[in-house]
Order: sequence, then structure tokens, then C-alpha cells
Amino acid sequence: MEHFDAIVIGGGVIGTSIACHLARFGAKRTLLLERGQLGGGTTAQSSCILRTHYSVRQNVVLAQAAMRAFDDLPAYLDDPEADGGYRRCGYLIVAPDGPAADAVRASLAIERELGIEARELDAAEARERHPLLRYDDVAVVGWEPGAGYADAYLTLTAFVRAARKAGTTVREGVAVTGLLRDANGRVAGVETPSGPIGAGVVVSAQNIWSREVARWAGVGLPLAMSRHSVMTLEAETPYGHDLPVVKDLVSPGRIYFRSYGGRQVLVSEGNEGVDIPEPDIEQADVPLDEVVHVGEQLMHRMPAFESAGLAASWTGVYDVTPDWNPVLGPVDGVPGLHLAYGFSGHGFKLSPIVGRLVAQAALGLAPDLPLAPYALSRFAEHRLLTGRYGAGAVS
Repeated sequence: MEHFDAIVIGGGVIGTSIACHLARFGAKRTLLLERGQLGGGTTAQSSCILRTHYSVRQNVVLAQAAMRAFDDLPAYLDDPEADGGYRRCGYLIVAPDGPAADAVRASLAIERELGIEARELDAAEARERHPLLRYDDVAVVGWEPGAGYADAYLTLTAFVRAARKAGTTVREGVAVTGLLRDANGRVAGVETPSGPIGAGVVVSAQNIWSREVARWAGVGLPLAMSRHSVMTLEAETPYGHDLPVVKDLVSPGRIYFRSYGGRQVLVSEGNEGVDIPEPDIEQADVPLDEVVHVGEQLMHRMPAFESAGLAASWTGVYDVTPDWNPVLGPVDGVPGLHLAYGFSGHGFKLSPIVGRLVAQAALGLAPDLPLAPYALSRFAEHRLLTGRYGAGAVS
């Protein structure tokens, strides 16, 4: 039987980051197993927005650390060719008067307390940052100049290259079918159709397929799956890469949008999405009435896109926990198994730091940042990481 220092299940941006960090922290014989193609699952559907603006303080801390990695990925991965495609265009969040405005102001305050440049803009400053938006129904405009968006394929490729350079073995088209246990009940590897593979530690980064590891380990994992529609709309008005990412809390669907190049804008609703019963990354049709509904919200905020037409559409699926925040770290009562799932739409932006922290915990090292707030046990202990924005991927 083959034996590795560590096995990572799942070859998306989270799994490849974990594998990269495991090898760099000393687990030179790390094996990364992906059931399909690397990055072919939910990573490929990501909008790739990078920001530190959260109402949950722990999320701000994680996002701040992740942003430092994205800021200089070549240095972070010790690879001069690493490129995440990061565009620093800023993040602008608008909200109506009331609880939403209070949440924006409180979140900006958390960012500033942690040394992140973030502040409220007045009307003139807001129009200067994004002259295409209307602000007449807005009570507060939050601004994070260091935010932006990156590229999922480039980021994942950088993690894979760094992982392989550090000694990781990558196998695509290999489905894990179970866990191996030793005589003491410790997880000691995985089962695959071609036979068992041993390991000192197993990390599951299976995203929407995490119910499988729950079944294998005999534990309950709070997990729902939520499908979200994403579309690109094209107008006659150029929409440059320098225009900021926008989050619109005034709109019914709490839409967000960013440049998609040329005259196109990528837009999606930031609400709870549509629940689906089973993991499914097959592209579902985006109904015309939904395109119209989302388009109307975009056009309300940005009148220059009133004549915009649909350029493309696709669907993405979130792995959602009850508090819309991830589960990271070991599993009580299942030694040798570590989890990274339930990112609820935050996975891409947190991927560098999550990979680092989960790898450290899996190898028995002290994580650079505490993982206790993200422990699986928080659900049973009623310690949910619920922010002022409530359910949805704003947190």
C-alpha cells in the first residue's frame, strides 16, 4: 500500500492551497486527490472578489491575512512566475438608512481598528470613485481602496505549481470512497477504486461534496447547498477594470457587480440563493425572468446600463453552513481528520490563509491565527459567527 505524509481530498482553490502549504511546512510526501479536473468544481464558478469588509471580526482578520498574500503572490509562494491576476480597483458598498447603514459603519470601524484603510465617502467622493452610479437613495457609502478581484484559474495554477515544486503528488480523476482507520480508530488514509492509500493525516476540502466525509467519519456536518446565478451584461458604455467592485445593499437582491472587461459587467445577487438537495455543478439554465430581475437592479443603480443586453450567464453553488462561515480544523472524536468546508461564498478570497492555517493545524503546528472560532463544535455549542449583515455571502 502506498503511504503519504498527508492526503488532501479536493482539488479546488482551497484544496490546492492546503496541499501547497502542507508540503511547504514539511509534509513533502503530500498527495492531492481530485475526483475530476483541478479547479473544475465550484472554483471555476467563482466571482473572485477580494475584500476585507465583513461584519464578523474574525473574518476581517482572515481576509486581511489573505489579502497580504494576494498583494504579492510571487513572494508569498516563493515563485517569481506566480500570478493571481489581482486587480486593485477598490470595493464600494452602498446601503439605505437603518440597520444596513449601521452595519456598514460598524464594519468599516472594525477594518480601521485592524489597520485597514477603509472609510465612509461623502457624495462628491463617491461620484468621483464611481461616476456611473446613482446615489439618491443611498444613506452611506463605504470604501475599501485596497480591495478588488483576481483570477481563479491563475490563482489555482500558482498553488498547484508551488505544491508540486515542494514535492506534492497530484492525481486527477481519482474519487475517494472512504476513510481508512487504524486499530485505535485514527484516520490513517483513504479508500479509492484502485485501492487504499495510507497517510499520517487526511484533510477534506470537498466543498459541496463534504457530506461524503461526514458519512465516512460518522459525524454530523451542518451543510446546505445553495445555487446562485451569475451573469454578464454588456452595454454601449465602456466599463473599465479601474472601476470599483460594488455591493448594493439597497437593492432587493443585495446585488454585487464588477468589471468583466470592455463594456461588460459581471453581476449576481448576494442573497441566500436557491437550495438544492444534492451536490451539482452542472450548469442550470438561468431563467429569463431572473435575468430581467437582476438586470433591473443593476440598471437602477447604474442607469448607463439601461439598454444593456445579456452577454453570458452561468450558475455557481455555495456550500453553506448555518452561520454562513466555514468549518476549519480537526474533528472532535475523529483523530487524523481535518476539515475545510462551508465557505458560503467566501472561499476564493480566503484561500491563501485558509490553506496555511489548516495545514499548520493538520501537522500539529500552532496556527498563525486561531481556528477555534471556526471549529465544527461551534454549532452544537451555539457559538455561531453571525454578523450584522445576516444570512448571505456578505457576512
